[in-house]
Amino acid sequence: MSGASTDTTPRPRPPASWEALASLDWARAHRAGIQMRYGDIDAMGHLNNAVYVQYLETSRVLLMRDLGVPDRDDRSVIARLELDYRHEVRWGQEVTVESLVERIGGSSWTVVSRLLADGQPCAYARTVQVRVGDGLRPEPLPEALRQSFSGLLAR
Repeated sequence: MSGASTDTTPRPRPPASWEALASLDWARAHRAGIQMRYGDIDAMGHLNNAVYVQYLETSRVLLMRDLGVPDRDDRSVIARLELDYRHEVRWGQEVTVESLVERIGGSSWTVVSRLLADGQPCAYARTVQVRVGDGLRPEPLPEALRQSFSGLLAR
């Protein structure tokens, strides 16, 4: 068997995406309280899985507002979204989304978030956003936006 490895030693598994996010220091995170609506609940009595994405979107809009970015200047598109569900969210729980900036690129930035219900982490997410200009073509991030993001960099 030329080229075939016979090493059967178990290799450590890299941490799952949610485990890496759970280990971050969330003390400096941006926090957005989310108003749950009765219509957000599915027939099983918990938060519908698609609604998590809406809550993440709301938290990103609030993040940009709190950073002082006017709505008209927030020209970005979502290039990637990862979402790991860990625990169900039930009607009446207090929902908060905490967000940190994981990476700042040339025209993109990555936001990592955790959704909490009554203080318990229930979902972890990673969203890559790309700043776009006319014709939806990527354009460089303005220096002021880079500076705003730097205060939320994950550690």
